[in-house]
Amino acid sequence: MAKETTYEEIARELKNRIYKPVYYLMGEESYYIDRISEYIAQTVLNENEKEFNQTIVYGADTDIATVINAAKRYPMMSKYQVVIVKEAQNIKNIEELAYYLQKPLDSTILVLCHKHGTLDRKKKLAAEIEKVGVLFESKKIKDAQLPGFISSYLKRRSVEIEPKASEMMAEFVGADLSRMAGELEKLIITLPREQKRITPEQIERNIGISKDYNNFELRNALVAKDVFKANQIIKYFEENPKTNPLQMTLSVLFNFFSNLMLAYYAPDKSEQGIANQLGLKSPWQSKDYMAAMRKYSGVKVMQIIGEIRYCDAKSKGVGNPSLEDGDLLRELVYKILH
Repeated sequence: MAKETTYEEIARELKNRIYKPVYYLMGEESYYIDRISEYIAQTVLNENEKEFNQTIVYGADTDIATVINAAKRYPMMSKYQVVIVKEAQNIKNIEELAYYLQKPLDSTILVLCHKHGTLDRKKKLAAEIEKVGVLFESKKIKDAQLPGFISSYLKRRSVEIEPKASEMMAEFVGADLSRMAGELEKLIITLPREQKRITPEQIERNIGISKDYNNFELRNALVAKDVFKANQIIKYFEENPKTNPLQMTLSVLFNFFSNLMLAYYAPDKSEQGIANQLGLKSPWQSKDYMAAMRKYSGVKVMQIIGEIRYCDAKSKGVGNPSLEDGDLLRELVYKILH
């Protein structure tokens, strides 16, 4: 199986002005598809060249013959022309593009953005794309990888973030990378002029997440089996239901304990070994799992996962005629801690 092209590899080549005749960008995560296509649109041609040599069309409003004809044009007073097809998943008979790709123009950079799905890699078109250009799949990242994404994003903007602040953002925003990028930009704008480090206090002021009463702190309380702290947080959640919905909390707890279950199967129980098992970018992210493994047995973790599923069902009305979200969470936390 051929090695998959990464976003970092594509970005590096584009920065060095190394271009391919075709970029087929596909997958469930629109963030990287948008970043690559926007970078090509903004940087390949200057403003004067764009007027005659940059074409942007939408899949629902065009057909494959029009796209191929556009790709076959030669640039005017420019080395390249750029043709960008957004929502390419809506183009019928896209397989016909394979014939153009057997002899594509080096002066054309054709970019196809196929969101919320993928091209069948077994078909001829995929093979032709890989021969002359880039076939890139933008995959949804796991929740455990979000702190790494946050740190990398901010590093490119010459800003650091404290680990707790990174976890708060990951659990509040979730794996929607476009929304995450927007929230991080807000934080960068609100940083004092000389400050280059994002703290939990700044997130509390500007994003609206309490630095002491949030899903991150609830998880920490459960890891430490701190009954008093856990109940304080539940009370705060009851009083602020709009910013602390039960479904978000259940998602955070389910992801944590599911990963904890996987951690038990790590051949190497060191920080690095668990990081490798869970796909974490940094070994320090393993510390919470190692601490939890000292408090909870594998059998108990399996029971907890079952209780979280049961609580989720009850929150949706299954076998629950009267309990409010706060009572459901309190009952769940009791079962986790005892």
